[in-house]
Amino acid sequence: METPKNKRTVRTATLAVLLLAALLFVAACGGETGGGGGAEPPEENPEESPALEETTSTEGALTPAEATVGPDENSSMLPAGGREADPAQPPPENPPDGIVTYPATTNNTVEGAIEYDRDPPTNGDHDPLWQNCGFYSEPIENRHAVHSMDHGVVWISYSPDLSPEEIETLRPYGEEPYVIVSPYPGLRAPVVVTAWRNQLDLDGVDDPRLRQFVDQFRVSETSPLSGNGCTGGVGEPEA
Repeated sequence: METPKNKRTVRTATLAVLLLAALLFVAACGGETGGGGGAEPPEENPEESPALEETTSTEGALTPAEATVGPDENSSMLPAGGREADPAQPPPENPPDGIVTYPATTNNTVEGAIEYDRDPPTNGDHDPLWQNCGFYSEPIENRHAVHSMDHGVVWISYSPDLSPEEIETLRPYGEEPYVIVSPYPGLRAPVVVTAWRNQLDLDGVDDPRLRQFVDQFRVSETSPLSGNGCTGGVGEPEA
């Protein structure tokens, strides 16, 4: 038979075991919290949080009407042969949807190969010789086309994958003044139309924005040497 003394001894031993277990548990929890392993993640710095990054900024975005000749662009060179420059038109206030207008750079003439930031290029330094206007069934050099756009030319580049019928739809544009039409390997859209600092991707040759772009950006005041012509350069156009 268990005596009262034995019962007290058992209770005392049990309490001692429980107390020891509690101390071990507290020590273990404190070690995890202090070391950081498996604990709560560190507080994020709001300045470094991706969720707070500015993703909708339009700083630097331009419209065609704002694309005046830049301070580092030469606009004082006269046309070859001493002729008068063709009169330039102001940039449109109602351009077709989808146009991207790029910042001004320089328009220096540079010998040799030139690398551009965009394909097709929109502006920048270029070859001393410009591309003659007209229709081409073979690719032309970027550096010559950029010089032509410096003179106010609209460059219609098309994907070589277009059907013969679609290409023929573009051919008449090459018969117009201040227009170049040529294939462009690796083009990101069926047709990309470009004037100095302005560019528009088109879904096809029948997109009405093509006609609007050509009429509004040909010989534009945005081009530093607009109206200086696009004959007497390089290339033998088919039309």
